[in-house]
Amino acid sequence: MNGHFSSSAVNGLRQGKADEGVSLEDLPKSSVFTSNLPADEKFPTPLSSYDAPRNSLGPRMVKNATYTYVRPEEVEEPELLAVSPRALHDIGLLPSEATTPDFKALVAGNKIFWDPSTNTGIYPWAQCYGGWQFGSWAGQLGDGRAISLFESTNPTFGTRYEIQLKGAGKTPYSRFADGKAVLRSSIREFLVSEYLNALNIPTTRALALTLTPNAPVRRERMEPGAIVCRFAQSWLRIGTFDILRARGDRALIRRLATYVAEHVFSGWDSLTPSAAASDPEINRFTHLYNHIVRLNARTVAAWQAYGFTNGVLNTDNTSLMGLSLDFGPFAFLDNFDPAYTPNHDDHLLRYAYRAQPSVIWWNLVRLGESLGELIGAGSKVDDPSFISDGVSESFAPELISRAETLIEAAGEIYKATFLTEYKRLMTLRLGLKTQKESDFEGLMSELLDTLETLELDFHHFFRRLSALSLAEIETHEQRLAVAPRFFHAEGVTGLGNTVESASERVAKWLALWGERVREDWASGSKHTNGNEQASDSEPANGTSETATSADAERQRAMNAVNPNFVARGWVLDEIIERVTKGEREVLWTAMQMGSAPFEDRWDGVGEEGERWVRDPPRGERMKMCSCSS
Repeated sequence: MNGHFSSSAVNGLRQGKADEGVSLEDLPKSSVFTSNLPADEKFPTPLSSYDAPRNSLGPRMVKNATYTYVRPEEVEEPELLAVSPRALHDIGLLPSEATTPDFKALVAGNKIFWDPSTNTGIYPWAQCYGGWQFGSWAGQLGDGRAISLFESTNPTFGTRYEIQLKGAGKTPYSRFADGKAVLRSSIREFLVSEYLNALNIPTTRALALTLTPNAPVRRERMEPGAIVCRFAQSWLRIGTFDILRARGDRALIRRLATYVAEHVFSGWDSLTPSAAASDPEINRFTHLYNHIVRLNARTVAAWQAYGFTNGVLNTDNTSLMGLSLDFGPFAFLDNFDPAYTPNHDDHLLRYAYRAQPSVIWWNLVRLGESLGELIGAGSKVDDPSFISDGVSESFAPELISRAETLIEAAGEIYKATFLTEYKRLMTLRLGLKTQKESDFEGLMSELLDTLETLELDFHHFFRRLSALSLAEIETHEQRLAVAPRFFHAEGVTGLGNTVESASERVAKWLALWGERVREDWASGSKHTNGNEQASDSEPANGTSETATSADAERQRAMNAVNPNFVARGWVLDEIIERVTKGEREVLWTAMQMGSAPFEDRWDGVGEEGERWVRDPPRGERMKMCSCSS
């Protein structure tokens, strides 16, 4: 199929060295997933899927399998809208490769690396999984519009990624849908994937965004269609185990768990051991479960620290690797409102910002139930009779009791890991080098209460705090004078607040923060990762010149962790509207800012570089959107 490149897609390649990477043809490719796990019995080989009429593939129920071989639907006249330079680099492709016809065909679904004449190469596939949605069992779900093309390995770093197209056509798991994706949701996923990565939040990634101009999509209305080429080290999710447990497929649960340990996490020895690693009744499957628990706890902590709200945290949207996954009605906070949900269908606030840590744990308990037999078996997990015959009636009470105990213990691991990571990130965001026990309540919790009461912007507060020098807040009068810097452009909002009362509250907190910063930086030690504990005996004074130098270093450190640009809902809505009307360069602008969000300014970026980082328009804050994509 013919097509063309937009100028923004090419302009996006201004970053990177021309000789870094390999060609698409030379990029190492594999299919470890399909080589180690069972295929759909109805189409067990690539050739059987290729020869079958497409409508015979489904939608339908697929059992005793983890995937179905299915190729993308061809697209007429696709337009490559944008490419992520950072994604090209991380996959290991030459920057120039994105301008080639083969690359454009690949990311549109018009090229696969399988030859029907020889039945050789790698044939695409869609995964089978189920899920709990809004707390209710939803049955079989699966990749209803996502198709994986192959696994690539970065030639330099050795990292393996599964390359996938979202919006590439019907699969057996499409149910009543069309297998397509609309442009607006595709733009949102393309940009937020790379933005989260720039914030160092674990996430799936986005390589390219392609418009399908001759294939509009019907949702509430007819809309432009698009395809996102995305990638991750694994697309496995809690829902992959959910469907197997619901069907009682204990053999495949064991096989899948072993695959996850050996091929997703690079071997059993790579798993973080639990505190009771020497206990023979805590077997390798428990270590696997605890590892997945830790990964998800760290990711949720990062979401909370940076004000990201996923919006739809079903078990089919919860990654085994702890990656931010499947972006639907997500948003970043504007005002700090713990009850905010961006999903207008979430009437009970199940997936609100404040609920994310608890709902991810709820999902992890569902995973614990799926692995419960393996976890509860303890030292008998490899007994031939247990493997072949299952749980005997006499052994069942012991197994159940052990599984429940170990899942409860994993809950403690989850809480401890979450709090440790959250405190570490917030310590860095507040410009502190060390942690004190009193920081959590005295600084962090008090700050969040202040932000909520005064309806202050979550992101702007931290960025503006980064620019504040200690010399500006030495006296109460000075602190009162600088407090309005943190208010919205229209002034103070929030029930019962006045400029005077709001300034007084912010000034009070600034006094606590300033004292803590002076104490923390007085020793002149280098900035750390925020894990160190502060000593109560550290000196609180230093020479004026030393203090000024330390404060400048503190400001630089804070600017490196508190973003200037935030991928807010109103910004994404503007980008979507402009692209839909025919603009393309705006995508390059958004990618430039989103891939380097901590910068003060961006080379080559126009007025958006100033406007998108200003106070959000009052009527555009804390908006909600639908799952319809």
